[in-house]
Amino acid sequence: MFSTYDPIYDTECMKKFHPLGDRSSSLHDAAGEEPVRQRAIRGRPKDARIDHEVVLAVLNSLKGKGYRHVTIDRIAKTVRRARTSLYRRWPNKRLLVAYAVLNSLDAEPAPDRGSLREDLICAVDTLRQAFSGPLGQALPGLIADMAHDPRLARIIREAVLARRRVSMRNAILRGIARGEIRDGIQIDVLIDLLTAPCYFRLLFGHARITRAFGETVVDYALRAAALDTG
Repeated sequence: MFSTYDPIYDTECMKKFHPLGDRSSSLHDAAGEEPVRQRAIRGRPKDARIDHEVVLAVLNSLKGKGYRHVTIDRIAKTVRRARTSLYRRWPNKRLLVAYAVLNSLDAEPAPDRGSLREDLICAVDTLRQAFSGPLGQALPGLIADMAHDPRLARIIREAVLARRRVSMRNAILRGIARGEIRDGIQIDVLIDLLTAPCYFRLLFGHARITRAFGETVVDYALRAAALDTG
């Protein structure tokens, strides 16, 4: 799955170019102006087809040449649109890339499969899949840009980190309720234990993120949170 999964050409993924809800408006409203929905009422309606074309162009550019190659000018030429039509939606490249990659992420990283281990393996594996696609190409550059772009940092934390952590927290709470791990554990620390190894390998590139690696991470984390049988 590591070598064959490609969210750019995944047809189900392409059907979900606007699953973001409030995240979409946050990214479009990055210039600090009035909410996009209010501006849309007064002005020309937003063309969803343009968004679809732009997101696909960004994802393909990330896949082919990486984050540094993506510019609004290049994307505008690719989709044969005026640069102004893109700048109205995304004031800069950073927000454009963030919007595109967020549309490629799974909505529910840790669905209820009846077992905490299985739920968490699924969550870590969706992270592996995402890192093998556009998010993995973009994330190192986005993290660097977050240092001097507070709005981008907020978007990434809320749309990437927070949503994933809520899903994993819910899975852990289900595990506690089923008696699979002990109550009173530091849930935020456990989530960090589950996700940090993947981010570390992505950013430093010293080792691959495989499914077997993800399963090992989950097993080590659950061992630390195991029931006290002494």
